[in-house]
Amino acid sequence: MKSVVDLEIHAPQARVAELFANPENSPQWMDDLSRYEAISGHPGMPGSRYRLVPKQGAMIFVATVITRDLPRRAQVNLDSPKVTVVATGTFTALPQDRTRLVSEEVFTFKGFVNKAFGVLARPAIRRAHRRHMQGFKRFAEGHR
Repeated sequence: MKSVVDLEIHAPQARVAELFANPENSPQWMDDLSRYEAISGHPGMPGSRYRLVPKQGAMIFVATVITRDLPRRAQVNLDSPKVTVVATGTFTALPQDRTRLVSEEVFTFKGFVNKAFGVLARPAIRRAHRRHMQGFKRFAEGHR
C-alpha cells in the first residue's frame, strides 16, 4: 500500500530538508510519538538506526536511514513485527523561500492477518500520514 502527501511549506528548501532528515525532531511534529531513541550511528546519517516509540500501543518502529541526499531527498526504512514502511521525503525549491514536500510511504504488511488489517486500515493510515505531514509543516514553518 502506498500513501502520498504533497504540500507546500513556507520555508527554504535546505532548512525544510534538514529539519525533516533529523530524527531527533520527530517527537516535536508527530503527535502520537512519545520519543526517539538512538541505537547506532550519527542521527539522520545513512546507516544510522533508531527507535520511534509511540505514546500509546506497542507498535515500536526501528528505523534505518537509507538515503540522505539533502536538500533534495531523504529516505528511511521503518520496521516493526507487523509492517515495514519505506518513507521518502522529496524536497523541491519554490520561489519566495517556499518548498514543495512530497512524502511517500510504502507499506508492506507481514503475514495474512496483518495484510488483511492493512487493507481495512488504509483510510486511517492515509489520515495519519497526512496529519503527520501537516504537523511537520507547522513545525518547519515555525523554525525558519
